[in-house]
Amino acid sequence: MKFHEFDICDDILDGIEDMGFEEATPIQEKTIPVILDGHDLIACAQTGTGKTAAYLLPVLEELSYGDSESMNTLILVPTRELALQITQMLQGFAYYLNVSSVAVYGGGTADDWSIQKTALVNGVDIVVATPGRLLSFMNQNMKGFDNLKFLILDEADRMLDMGFYDDIMRIISPLPKNRQTLMYSATMPPKIRKLAENILDNPTEVNIAISKPAAGILQCAYMAYENQKLPLISHLLKDKTDLKSIIIFSSRKANVGNIVRALKKVGFIAAGIHSDLEQKEREDVLLDFRNRKTQILVATDIIARGIDIDSIDLVINYDVPNDAPDYVHRVGRTARAAQTGVGITFISDKDQDKFLKIEQLIESEIIKLPVPVEMGVSPEYKPIVKKKRKPYKKKFKKKGGGKQN
Repeated sequence: MKFHEFDICDDILDGIEDMGFEEATPIQEKTIPVILDGHDLIACAQTGTGKTAAYLLPVLEELSYGDSESMNTLILVPTRELALQITQMLQGFAYYLNVSSVAVYGGGTADDWSIQKTALVNGVDIVVATPGRLLSFMNQNMKGFDNLKFLILDEADRMLDMGFYDDIMRIISPLPKNRQTLMYSATMPPKIRKLAENILDNPTEVNIAISKPAAGILQCAYMAYENQKLPLISHLLKDKTDLKSIIIFSSRKANVGNIVRALKKVGFIAAGIHSDLEQKEREDVLLDFRNRKTQILVATDIIARGIDIDSIDLVINYDVPNDAPDYVHRVGRTARAAQTGVGITFISDKDQDKFLKIEQLIESEIIKLPVPVEMGVSPEYKPIVKKKRKPYKKKFKKKGGGKQN
């Protein structure tokens, strides 16, 4: 489906064309008409499916009818990286419109705080915010939410995983009841459905099944004890000068620095990124990696979702992801846009049950290799097979008296 087939104005279509988008993705095709018709929405779709444009385009269509003197749209997201990315994409789509926006997030400089505060005080059309920082401003009795038309929760499952449930409910409590609420989540556990029941009004449900890793990804795993992982990385990357962009994911911040130091010691240009870095440091690290100044990026799951970095040659999971869908997000950084790539996972003796869940999710058995003989004996792969529970299902019912907060 082409974007011009949607009921959106020419100025937005021009912005879409300038950004190089031509055909709508399935999540866009299924949700844009629902949003344009004014329905609340709960959508399940993984990162990389185009969900950001799926909600931004209808919002911009609403704003294209005239100037707004107060906040029209509030978008809540889990991380500052995602807030900045959404704001950048928004500016591209809205290039030919008179629409203002601001990213509100913590960890920035005093100037960042001042810019964010000024935008909220003076009025801005669209606010893209992390819950903690937005709540800080709201606690200062800042107004501007009275005419809010759209509330959007992006990566809702990630926000709940990060402990933002109470913050989200405190933010939503004073918002207008007569609004349109959209929730996007990569997974749909019971806690997400509970949140949806509390804040959505008779929503339309759209479920884009979690796709398997792209066909162009060569996947394999190595059975390795913890003390074998660093030597294994050096072994795998030795003489791999043809690989221009590599991401190594670690589930633990403590490992990031160790991996970076080990890589630098053998001559690689590597940098680490995790939540303890200042915002400017994180932006600089990502910029150098995008510009190919850094060959290897070592990261926690802070960039597994929501950060758009293309042309990754190799992804290494230093640890098995804690949640099976995160494996798809991690290896999905490579082989984008019909390219090829490699995804390698290190499986320790303690992570085997988690890896089995990944294989069950993607409905595929991944080849497992031992470490090189000189590194010693590898652990055996003997996960505990558990019976699958029946999926949690509960239909939404319209509640009288508007939304329940």
